[in-house]
Amino acid sequence: MQTPLMPKATAVWLVDNTMLSFDQIAEFCGLHVLEVQGIADGEVAANIQGSDPVVNGQLTRSEIERCEKDPSARLKLKKPEVELRKKSKGPRYTPVSKRQDKPDAIAWIVRYHPEVADSQIVKLIGTTKDTIRAIRDKSHWNISNINPRDPVSLGLCKQYELDEMIRKAAEQHEKRQAKQAAAKAGEEMEQTEVDAPAEKL
Repeated sequence: MQTPLMPKATAVWLVDNTMLSFDQIAEFCGLHVLEVQGIADGEVAANIQGSDPVVNGQLTRSEIERCEKDPSARLKLKKPEVELRKKSKGPRYTPVSKRQDKPDAIAWIVRYHPEVADSQIVKLIGTTKDTIRAIRDKSHWNISNINPRDPVSLGLCKQYELDEMIRKAAEQHEKRQAKQAAAKAGEEMEQTEVDAPAEKL
């Protein structure tokens, strides 16, 4: 069974924004129901930002409402509009007519998928890191006229390419968070040992 691109982030959003049961969310996200219970209690994925599967094109609002009304119903992942194919090699060429749309596409990715690295955006739509940085910190010369728009709808990339980039970014993001959490736990344990009173001889 296919699961959404960012399972835990999606589960966080569904717990916070829907009336779906833990079982429904767990099955859709490929998680154990106790993990979903932990998310609801704030014990699991506390530092993970929720990811809206409707905005990401993985669920429809009507599908969520259908399952909210029927606890026995199961969410169905929305099929990608474009069939998955192998990515062609070589530098990406963007027609002159579409180059002015790149800032809008960058702004869309930065807003809805902040976990995506600049290098991935450069590769996906053929831009520069300086441009991405300027849009991130809102110092771009034309920032007032930039309107976040899906790069697929703008014709700057294919849906399967965007999905693959988001999937890889999500995996890297979760790995970083797990590593940071482990490091933090280690620091807290060391501090506890330092603060503990010495045993009397």
